[in-house]
Amino acid sequence: MTIDITKIQERFPALERPVVFLDNPGGTQIVGDSIDRIKNYLIECNANFHGVFASSRESDAILDEARQAAADFLNAKLPQEIIFGPNMTSLTFHISRSLARTWKPGDKILLTRLEHDANITPWVMAAEERGCSISFVDFNPEDGTLNMDEMASALSEEPVLVAIGYASNALGTINPVKEIVSLAHHAGALVYVDAVQYAPHSPIDVQRLGCDFLVFSAYKIFGPHIGVLYGRYDLLDSLPAYKVRPASNLPPEKFETGTKNHEGIAGLLGTFEYLEWLGENYGAEFVDQYSPDFQGRKQNLKCAMAAVQKYEYSINQAVLDTLEETPGVTLYGPSELTHIEQRVPTFGFRVKDIDPRTICKYLDKYGIFTWSGNYYALSVTERLGVEEKGGMVRVGAVHYNTIEEITHFGKVLAEIVTSLA
Repeated sequence: MTIDITKIQERFPALERPVVFLDNPGGTQIVGDSIDRIKNYLIECNANFHGVFASSRESDAILDEARQAAADFLNAKLPQEIIFGPNMTSLTFHISRSLARTWKPGDKILLTRLEHDANITPWVMAAEERGCSISFVDFNPEDGTLNMDEMASALSEEPVLVAIGYASNALGTINPVKEIVSLAHHAGALVYVDAVQYAPHSPIDVQRLGCDFLVFSAYKIFGPHIGVLYGRYDLLDSLPAYKVRPASNLPPEKFETGTKNHEGIAGLLGTFEYLEWLGENYGAEFVDQYSPDFQGRKQNLKCAMAAVQKYEYSINQAVLDTLEETPGVTLYGPSELTHIEQRVPTFGFRVKDIDPRTICKYLDKYGIFTWSGNYYALSVTERLGVEEKGGMVRVGAVHYNTIEEITHFGKVLAEIVTSLA
């Protein structure tokens, strides 16, 4: 069954506002199920963890269920492989310090220029402190894809870590992560995957990928402002953690410093409950794809994201058509409709020499919300030569957006271009 966009939008209270949210790469709107979970947690069982009294036990049960749901969403082997934190950036800084304790002077760290800076600077700083070197794999400015020849060459130098984004938050490029993980492991490297921009759009299976770590942000998948890190249990168990002495020495708690954002974690559980509903109602055509390996919630979550992925192909095509038809637009990143599956619906572009922030201000007057600048993908805008020119306009759709909204955006953009020409 095709996604019923009306029923989808009814689940998001913010979508009652008569505007078009195309700022989704910076943060999606929160689903009502998540809001309800947050509210109910704060009223019914707001307590610190591991107490002997009722509200603490109830709180622990909700956090445990959320951890299991996150493990199901990623197909982690164990719920203990899931670590909650403030956001992707904080989690990456945290785990980079622990990993750096295992590095030796002269070790090599491999990054790419297609990354959000949260998957660059934590590793650069950790490498500097340990006397390690940093190498970068470039991307092709013409189509926004990684240079895999450079990747192979860099891996021949046997880095200890490869940090790679699943999808670019600036250009929408989906990287061949499974292939990179295989190559990196063959070279003896661990692999850290930033899945923040990929997670709202497609199924993720950390066991199939074979990655060692993977991180995403709940507020990019229709939930609250928290981050989620997956790590292989054997690695989490062996790594040193920066923690206070009474805290557990076992994962995940050894990496969850201080009191967690309990209401946020409860809200994430609500997000997964929404995605379960989506999978049950609109994912039937994908059941055979995931059976018999996946059952129950795991299957529903995978089917939900497969249905989202299929629906968003049409959104991808609509945005590409719109930008191609608008005079003066330069699109950065994958632009071939024949390769629509190689990108998420996140688009960075410029219009002639018009300041991107000016474009966004005009779009805002029409109730269309977008971003401008570098969105912390500083290496991308520098490599494309647009950083000093104000970066790019970025529009990003998710499954609650419609073709009609994209059409409206296109008409307004064309009017703006004409008026500013």
